[in-house]
Amino acid sequence: MGLMDFIKKQFIDILEWTESQDGVIAWRFPMAQNEIQYGASLTVRESQMAVFVNEGKVADVFGPGMYKLTTQTLPVLTYLKNWDKLFESPFKSDVIFFSARQQIDQRWGTQQPVTIRDKDFGAVRLRAFGNYAYRVADPKKFYTEISGTREVYTVADLDGQLRGLMLQHISDAVARSGIPFLDLAANQIEFAKQIREATSPSFEAIGLKLEGVTVQNVSLPEELQKILDQKIGMGMVGNDMGKFMQYQTAQAMPELAKSAGDGGGSMAGSAMGLGAGVALGQVMAQNLAAGLQTSQPAAAAAPPAAIRPDEVMATLEKLADLKSKGILTEDEFNAKKAELLKKLV
Repeated sequence: MGLMDFIKKQFIDILEWTESQDGVIAWRFPMAQNEIQYGASLTVRESQMAVFVNEGKVADVFGPGMYKLTTQTLPVLTYLKNWDKLFESPFKSDVIFFSARQQIDQRWGTQQPVTIRDKDFGAVRLRAFGNYAYRVADPKKFYTEISGTREVYTVADLDGQLRGLMLQHISDAVARSGIPFLDLAANQIEFAKQIREATSPSFEAIGLKLEGVTVQNVSLPEELQKILDQKIGMGMVGNDMGKFMQYQTAQAMPELAKSAGDGGGSMAGSAMGLGAGVALGQVMAQNLAAGLQTSQPAAAAAPPAAIRPDEVMATLEKLADLKSKGILTEDEFNAKKAELLKKLV
């Protein structure tokens, strides 16, 4: 080495990282052509770790504290360099500092609905979002698997990868929790716990620790939410056939009124609207008659009105359509079908 090269070379005697930039997970101490002075001071602050790397191999790892760098404090590097106990010369080695602070308020969410299996509804497409927090727990593994020789590695560099890991395990979390979809909103803490347990091993595999997960919202796509609303309405009606017809007519009337207002409906559509109106009138008349009979306790009970076979078939077709859309379960459909068939006897 020439005289000028020797003059330009500097010997580093203090190694530390003040974390002046937010969002940095790993930072390589700038070395250039410099060498570390034997006996130099290494300062690792609370919530930091430091790693010495020799020719691409991770050597010694330091937690919080102040160290004097000698062959005694660098046993692995001493072994890799084949230093003897009397070594006291400057040396070159990459020094990587890692932030072990929690990286909080990291967002996760389903860009597209995730299909899960639900015991009440079968296959359900679920939307959910929330946040999570993590920290670097194993700097050696994180360096080997993720950050490598880059001078700076940030939270933003990890965001896409970690968001994908969170979403990958949502189905597993729902299955492990055993919570039906209708109860997920009321059990978000348990759901979040299951997501954390399902996802933690994937974080550990790259040297991170998943500290916490929160679920802020769980919902269905709009079209499935409408079906759920209809099913809830049917649940309120129960097995009462009269109420069932009232419910169906009430659901159909807004669309029929809209079609009539547009003026573009076909003759068949108009006939269907007229039929629905007649059916509604019949239901109202029957309810009125039932009320009058109730108000006259001395009157004999009128025999049940006969139902024509074509009316039964039309109702069964409507029920089959509701079952195919998932509004009615197989058991509910069978119960209503049996009730209708009895009225034909």
